Amino acid sequence: MASATFTVQQDTALTNSHFTLSVAQTASLRSQLKSQRGILNSNNIKQLCAQLNVSDDVLLQGLVPLASEYAVAPVSDFHVGAIVKALDEKGEVNFYFGANVEFDHQALSLVVHAEQSAINNAWLNGAKKIVKIAISDAPCGYCRQFMNELADAKEFDILLPDQQFKLAELLPHSFGPTDLGNEFSLFNPKPQQGNFSAEDLDETLARFALNAYVPYSQNFSAVKISTFSDGDFYGSYAENAAYSPSLSPLQSALSQFFLAGLSFNESTVKGITLLETAGRENQSQVAKAVLASFTHLPALKVISAPLK
Repeated sequence: MASATFTVQQDTALTNSHFTLSVAQTASLRSQLKSQRGILNSNNIKQLCAQLNVSDDVLLQGLVPLASEYAVAPVSDFHVGAIVKALDEKGEVNFYFGANVEFDHQALSLVVHAEQSAINNAWLNGAKKIVKIAISDAPCGYCRQFMNELADAKEFDILLPDQQFKLAELLPHSFGPTDLGNEFSLFNPKPQQGNFSAEDLDETLARFALNAYVPYSQNFSAVKISTFSDGDFYGSYAENAAYSPSLSPLQSALSQFFLAGLSFNESTVKGITLLETAGRENQSQVAKAVLASFTHLPALKVISAPLK
């Protein structure tokens, strides 16, 4: 069955060509990232830059190895990390971490790539504009296509350990939202005017579903993972013009869950709920396939609600 956690080396220091942290400093930063669910806010970044006497771009690239530690990779054993540098609604810089998540004994297409994870983290947590994304390894074609759905696809920089690119250099002659007649994009979605017509819906779950980016299927959907003592984790459905790189709401929520440093098992998980748009449902079988990688979890609760 799938590995439900990851291994973090709590007694090691972060040392690379960008800067060096002591064992204690690294442990403190790991703890901070876990408690903040894979996000460093503007104040965190300013403090670290002052402490290390580096720019935020140097800090961005130097922290990528920590992002890789959050990977769950039982199939490939290949740990990839990514960090999105993005602006929030106040125009302040935040770092959003991400790592790959794999599911043993399931179709490889169900995995979450590190770039998807970091972008998803930024999207779910209110980022408005992506400026840069730093990655531990070159993005695969799947991730380049996923990034091509972003509102800032032509603008942001892709930082690799020794190189820097624009997406157009890595994905020439691309196929994207406008090729399907979609004037909107991820981080610039069509305003949602409707609401779900159902009683006793979790308001937060409904909000994440309504914020889903679903221009192709119109299945506004989201997942809530409830835990016994670590709060709730939500994920929204994010579609892609090429369809395959779409990120399911459960994948989205699980990525957030693992960035908090939690183990996905019966001791932690209290409940899992999927909300879909009635008449547009397409996520329950995908969710069940992903959850089949794990044992002794609560049964998936599926809610189908009409939009009004």
